[in-house]
Amino acid sequence: MHSARISLFALMLAAAGLPLYIHLPRYASAELGMSLATLGAILAVIRVVDFVQDPALGWLIDRYEHARGAFAALACLGMAAGFLMLYTLIPAAGGLVWLIAALVLLFSAYSLGTILFYGHSTSLAGSPEALIRLAGWREGGTLAGIILAALAPSLLQQAGANGGGYAAFGILLALICVGVWALTRPLWQIPSSPEAPVTWAALRRAGGLRLLVLALVNSLPVAMTSTLFLFFVDEKLALPDLAGPFLILFFLAAGLSVPVWTRASAAYGARQVLVPAMALAILSFSGAALLPTGAAWAFAAICIGSGAALGADMVILPVLFSTALARAGLRGGQAFGLWTFAAKLSLAAAAVILLPALQLSGFEPGGPNDASALMALTLAYAVLPCLIKLLAIALVMRLPREVSLS
Repeated sequence: MHSARISLFALMLAAAGLPLYIHLPRYASAELGMSLATLGAILAVIRVVDFVQDPALGWLIDRYEHARGAFAALACLGMAAGFLMLYTLIPAAGGLVWLIAALVLLFSAYSLGTILFYGHSTSLAGSPEALIRLAGWREGGTLAGIILAALAPSLLQQAGANGGGYAAFGILLALICVGVWALTRPLWQIPSSPEAPVTWAALRRAGGLRLLVLALVNSLPVAMTSTLFLFFVDEKLALPDLAGPFLILFFLAAGLSVPVWTRASAAYGARQVLVPAMALAILSFSGAALLPTGAAWAFAAICIGSGAALGADMVILPVLFSTALARAGLRGGQAFGLWTFAAKLSLAAAAVILLPALQLSGFEPGGPNDASALMALTLAYAVLPCLIKLLAIALVMRLPREVSLS
């Protein structure tokens, strides 16, 4: 198995996933002068495009298996161009249209790369039984990419970069994408195993639809807290200088927890492990709702607990989906097109719902916020995600007992 190349490709994809939603609200408001409601509307429109695009990309990948190398090149180079357009090459006029074009290109390339990568999982692993080992390398690269992309703008700004560090950030990410394309080309020369096309009926029989719904609901709380993380640390806790260390704690906890969750799942079953992991997330974020201004140590403990809970989500759910497809002999491209759409839908839903609602409550990034505005931020960041996580637990409890990673 091409372990290092798998980690590298996952690292690149991670930069356009969670970190983009961590940075985008602050970047759009502080650097582009855009309102939160406008940004939420843009993300909503882009998700409409994804609704058609992501399943179509999965079909193309399955239909033209011999062109996987070309698809990988399009994904890597498209992401490189998208990062440059978004962060670095901002025009003096027509900024709104340019931003929309940059986000469409970036998200489309990200979708193509993600669907290609996850749909090719069984072939990269060599067998369904080796999927959990592949997931370890993949999620290790993902966590490294998230940490890198989450911290890079502030580090670049401290090093002297202008514009909050975002212009240099775009160049850095573009270089990473080009480098990953050059280094990971052998991955797409591995032949795919013969598999049947995906239909809704086949996906339902394999248990894939149930897992898709679970993935969508379960990812919503993470999407909400990611979208509002910087606002919560800056405005509610008044600890902007600690945002970077808090993110490091969060993602390190996620990474270190992955082997623990993996072994526990193999020993006790996925359902039995997902429930306590989700309960840990609820416990962590319910504690965040009670924090006063300046509660650095308490929030650090919350970052560790919620990060450990994220580790279970990252490794168990995608492997369950891949395993279900492999057992049913279904192609991964179309199926992971739906999986990718579900993940992006949750991130966009968080932005579309929360950002305009916060603006209506009177919350203003970087501005004077009264007690009611900060209460709205706390409810959106720490209370609403817990309620949705309870629904995810209910869905896990309905999974068949035979669901496992083996």
